[in-house]
Amino acid sequence: MNSHLLYPQIGKVIASTGSRQFPRMLHDLIQAHLTIDATHIRLLPVAPAGPDANAPVINETVFSSDVQPSRDCSDPSRLHLIRRKGDARYEIQVLRADSAYGFSAFERNRLDDISPLLLPMLEKHIDALQPAAERATQESLEQRFLDRLAQSGLKLSERERQVCLGLLAGHTAPEQAERLELKVNTVESYLRRAAIKLGISGRHSLMRWMYTAV
Repeated sequence: MNSHLLYPQIGKVIASTGSRQFPRMLHDLIQAHLTIDATHIRLLPVAPAGPDANAPVINETVFSSDVQPSRDCSDPSRLHLIRRKGDARYEIQVLRADSAYGFSAFERNRLDDISPLLLPMLEKHIDALQPAAERATQESLEQRFLDRLAQSGLKLSERERQVCLGLLAGHTAPEQAERLELKVNTVESYLRRAAIKLGISGRHSLMRWMYTAV
C-alpha cells in the first residue's frame, strides 16, 4: 500500500472523527481505491441481550454521489471488514448495487490492504461519539451515590467509594483492580468493608440501597 498517496485523504477522515462528515469521508477514501456504490458502517454488541438484542448501536449507509439512495442495495455484491474489541463488533461493508458485477480477488486484496487504516479510524469515530453520554451517565450515577451517602450519614473511604461506583457501573473486581492499579484481593477487601458499612450484599443490593429513600 502506497501510504504517502493516501495522506491527504487520511487526514480528512481523521479530521472528521466524531462528526457527521465521517461516514462520507470514509466512503470517499475507500472509493479512491475501489469502484463502489455505498459504504455501510455498523457497531454491534458481541453478546447482546434484551428486546433490542439485534439492534446495532451505530448503523449508517453513505452512497456515492452518482448513486440514488433509493437504488436497490438489498442484495448487492458486498465486502466486509470486521474488527472485534471487547464487547463490540465494528463493521465496514462496501457495496455495489449491481450484484452481477462482483468484486475481484484483486479488489478484495486492495480493501484488505487498507483495512488496518479503516477499522481503527471507525473505532475512534465511534468512541468519539459516545464519551459525552457515558460521562453524563457516570456523573449522574456518582452524584446519586454521593447524595445517598449524605442522606444516610454513612462514611466511606475514597477507595470504598471508587469500588462501589465501579460495581454499580458493572465492572468486575479484576477489571477494577486493573483500572485502579490495585490487587484483586485489595479491591475485594474494599468491597467487603463498604458492604458492611452500607448493609448490602452485592450489586443488586447496592442498587436497591441507592434508590431507597432514607
